[in-house]
Amino acid sequence: MKASELKQKSRAELQDELLVLRKEQFNLRMQQATGQLARPDQFNKVRKNIARVKTVMRQIEKAGEQS
Repeated sequence: MKASELKQKSRAELQDELLVLRKEQFNLRMQQATGQLARPDQFNKVRKNIARVKTVMRQIEKAGEQS
C-alpha cells in the first residue's frame, strides 16, 4: 500500500482501512502468542501500513484546518 493510493481515498474509506488493519494486527498478535504465526514479517508490514494511514489522515485533517 502506497501513500499516494491512500491520498486518493476519502476520510471514511481511510477509517475503514484503518479498522481492517487493526483487526489484522490483532489477529497476527494472537497467532504469535499461540505460536501459529507463519510469516513474522507480516506484523511489521501491517504496523507500517497503519502508520501510513494515520499519517495521511492527519495530513487531510491539517489541510482542512488551513483552508
